[in-house]
Amino acid sequence: MKKFSIVMCLALVLSLGTSVMAQDAPPGCPEGLWTLWSAELESACKGELAGTVVTMAGPFVDADEAKFNAAIAEFEGWTGIDIQYTGSKEFEAAIRASVDADAAPDIVDFPQPGLLKDFVQQGKVVDASTFLNADWLAKNYKESWLDMAKMPGPDGDITAGVWNRNNGKDLVWYPKAAWDAAGYAIPTTWDELIALSDQIVADGASPWCVGMESGAATGWAATDWIETIMLRTTSLENYDNWSFPADPANRLPFTSPEVKNAAEVLASIWFKEGYVYGGREAIAGTSFGDAPGPMFDNPPKCYMHKQGNFITSFFPETVTPADYDFFYLPPIDPEYGKPFEVAGDIYAMFNDRPETRAVLDFFSRGESVKAWLQAGGTLAPHNDVQPEWYTNEIERKIATLIAEASSVRFDGSDLQPGAVGSGSFWKGMTDWVSGTADLDTVLAEIDAAWPK
Repeated sequence: MKKFSIVMCLALVLSLGTSVMAQDAPPGCPEGLWTLWSAELESACKGELAGTVVTMAGPFVDADEAKFNAAIAEFEGWTGIDIQYTGSKEFEAAIRASVDADAAPDIVDFPQPGLLKDFVQQGKVVDASTFLNADWLAKNYKESWLDMAKMPGPDGDITAGVWNRNNGKDLVWYPKAAWDAAGYAIPTTWDELIALSDQIVADGASPWCVGMESGAATGWAATDWIETIMLRTTSLENYDNWSFPADPANRLPFTSPEVKNAAEVLASIWFKEGYVYGGREAIAGTSFGDAPGPMFDNPPKCYMHKQGNFITSFFPETVTPADYDFFYLPPIDPEYGKPFEVAGDIYAMFNDRPETRAVLDFFSRGESVKAWLQAGGTLAPHNDVQPEWYTNEIERKIATLIAEASSVRFDGSDLQPGAVGSGSFWKGMTDWVSGTADLDTVLAEIDAAWPK
């Protein structure tokens, strides 16, 4: 009897210990997943939501879709939740049709927050702040990311979703061996950048490689430059009111002094004699993908090319990562710090169920994109991402620059109404750069396309 009592006591102690452990670390998920978890993620990690299905839609197809599915596979195994993703090259039209028919997937990946904003204003999107731990979001994201996730709904601002992957735009690429041989130093201020450009001209080459031809999308490379300069020459409030105004009454028009100044700063590089390979007249007709190629001629015909991290895919086939490097495009006005223009994907929830809450919480954590970082081809905005997860040294370096930025803001044209951001803005920049219209006329025409 005594022996039986001892055994029972031991069993009770072990049972209590297991219960305590279950509260501290839900079984099934690794430690990084359950820090400041939501009730639904805790439930999922305990296996209580096994067998449920979460539907998801987005723009990932082909290789990107395979990388996404690989990144979520472990979570599906840990929790038993089946995340069924459908990718589409016609994503925008497809998601508009499904939302309008009240048949939206549970979670949707938006690469252009402007489209998401439309659905938030219609009251179609679940406010993620109603179930995600606020302390967790503040801990795992730079404040700028949280600011960009705030969107106006019918009853006020909501947290429209969580950011899961991103890429950086404020990068200047250069041919490493030729650069080092010439003795050029990496500029850290705008004045140093201009002085370097002047030195390259004096040395007999063009400092900049620029091209903006992109078929029906010709002009977007110029809009990226305008956005980057805006972030360096005016306040975040002005940038937001120009690109993504929460209140139409506060919209900063294209005809404002701030936007015109950004264009004039761009002109001081693109239109200056000797600065761009081929001159101003070649910019509009040179493909954005071909533009960096002359950097790798021997000797280089140009030395610097500003573009996002995706551009390495367009470098000549003979070029290897050892042949190039990059630096952060320097700030212009110190008052505005060291901002970084980004693009990326925000995941929003349309159907409020425990399993969809658990999955969205999962996407707020670096673990959700770990396998993709290891495979290469993306960056992540989460603070809990470990540097060693990046197996690509260039992507690790870019991620560090973005993490160290004083602020981040999304690509402005991607936030603006389609009639402007991928319409009059693209066309206007093309007309201006090619010399068929003056700047004041172009800015007024861009503005006129803004929906009333």
